Amino acid sequence: MKTILLAAALLLSALPAIAADIQVSGAFMRAAPVAGGNGAAFLTVTNHGADDRLVSAEASISRTVELHTHVKDGDVFRMRKVESIAVPAHGAAELKPGGDHIMFIGLTAPAKEGTKVALTLVFEKAGKIEVDVPVLAPGAMGAAMPMPMHGGHMKH
Repeated sequence: MKTILLAAALLLSALPAIAADIQVSGAFMRAAPVAGGNGAAFLTVTNHGADDRLVSAEASISRTVELHTHVKDGDVFRMRKVESIAVPAHGAAELKPGGDHIMFIGLTAPAKEGTKVALTLVFEKAGKIEVDVPVLAPGAMGAAMPMPMHGGHMKH
């Protein structure tokens, strides 16, 4: 019995404690009716622990997945790829239309309203967190109901 308890304690201590500090809510993307185009996911990452950074995202719905932001270039706002998105300690990063977002480039299938897209967020410290992203109507500005995702949905 002591051996089992010791093994369990060692296993638990090997898990990154920071992962439980990251919460993802309000995830959504807008419907994209045709394959080959682009799409974007929006969500809020709340950090109840130390500083972290979203460093990448993974999804099978597109050829490429990138972290993007909007920057003002003269009188025009343009999307630009970024290497990471800061998630401050005891703060939040809001990925929203017109700001930071996750870009799906070269959709391999249409993103149909009412379905969900599997998305894996990769954090510098917290590791990987899986999120099911609801697909809303074209032009939607937010998720109808926040869908919190906690560290329990991680894969390391």
